[in-house]
Amino acid sequence: MKIARVFPRKTSGSPDDDLAFFDAPGLFPPQVDEVHVSMAFTYDIQRAEYLAKCWQHIAPVKIGGPAFGEPSGDFVPGRYMKHGYVITSRGCPNKCWFCSVWKREPKVKELPITDGWKLQDDNLLACSKDHIRAVFEMLKKYRGKVEFTGGIEARLLKPWHAALMREVRAKQVFMAYDTPDDWEPLVEAAKIFFDAGFTVGSHALRAYVLIGHPKDTIDRAERRLKDTLALGIIPMAMLWRGETGEPVSKWKRFQRTWARPAIIAISN
Repeated sequence: MKIARVFPRKTSGSPDDDLAFFDAPGLFPPQVDEVHVSMAFTYDIQRAEYLAKCWQHIAPVKIGGPAFGEPSGDFVPGRYMKHGYVITSRGCPNKCWFCSVWKREPKVKELPITDGWKLQDDNLLACSKDHIRAVFEMLKKYRGKVEFTGGIEARLLKPWHAALMREVRAKQVFMAYDTPDDWEPLVEAAKIFFDAGFTVGSHALRAYVLIGHPKDTIDRAERRLKDTLALGIIPMAMLWRGETGEPVSKWKRFQRTWARPAIIAISN
């Protein structure tokens, strides 16, 4: 079956094959059996519904994605994410106020492991030991490109996890500093990673830092970002967008200065 996949916006992880689209069909639409309109964010629903109408005369249209809060099935490489990206589990047991993952999938579901080198799991370390070890066995076939960009929960990190990440030559390992409770686990995780052989100079250790939520201020956000950097971890400012997806302009300007790792490492 030939499936056209249509997305409201293009990201670095979007598929790049001939059947991936980001707008209405052109003068020469593809010959396909189905059209899947997929969205990750609630603020893209209106545009996704518009695109579904645009494509409905091409082939039967299905519309869905994480934004609709429906549990997802097994991961199909290359279908909704670029080849190389991989998801081996879904869901998270944490109930963070700013996150919708637990509302959609409150229990961790381990999936069949497919090949890839950019791990996007919601919470890999919440999986069983057997599953985690099996994931690393898969990752060992890749050299120098392994990235843990889905997020590694610092409070669950153990030395054997860090040792395995070091063994597969992880290029990037993202953790998170979203709430005050995340700070102490992040400090401890930094020690575990450095004991395993990671270095500050490699810039492999990263952390998503949530900024711009209703009770936040520029000064507080900057303090969290600088504290993270002082640990030897490169921060990545993640701007809270709420339901509308429209952050305040001052936050957009501030976020841009803390979203480029190379500039952060040189200028701070």
